[in-house]
Order: sequence, then C-alpha cells, then structure tokens
Amino acid sequence: MIHIKRFIDKVAYTEGKQSKDLVMPLIEARGLRDELSKMLADNIQLMSGQTKAVESKLSVEIVGGKF
Repeated sequence: MIHIKRFIDKVAYTEGKQSKDLVMPLIEARGLRDELSKMLADNIQLMSGQTKAVESKLSVEIVGGKF
C-alpha cells in the first residue's frame, strides 16, 4: 500500500502547487501498478466467493480447583 499512499500524496502536493502535470519515476509507477493489480485480484476473488472461509473453534476450560 505504500505506493498507493505515495501516489495520493504526490497528487495532493501537485494540486497544492496548482500544477497540471505529475511526473512519476518508472519504478514507482511499476510499484503502483503491482499494488493495484493485487488489490483488484483480491477483490475479484472475494466477489466470486473463491476465498476459503476460515473456521475457527475456541475452547475455554475453567478449573476452580478446590474453590
């Protein structure tokens, strides 16, 4: 998520300077692309129900001794 946060910060900074162009290094653009792709893939899996539901069981035992 760091690349997405950086992108949002850069856009806000650029808007603050009232600039019309935002220049981004290729390595940052690749990181942003990768993070967005992962988020979209995860979202598609969630929407299609392909994720496995995690079932957890909790067992609690209370021992009072001679109480």
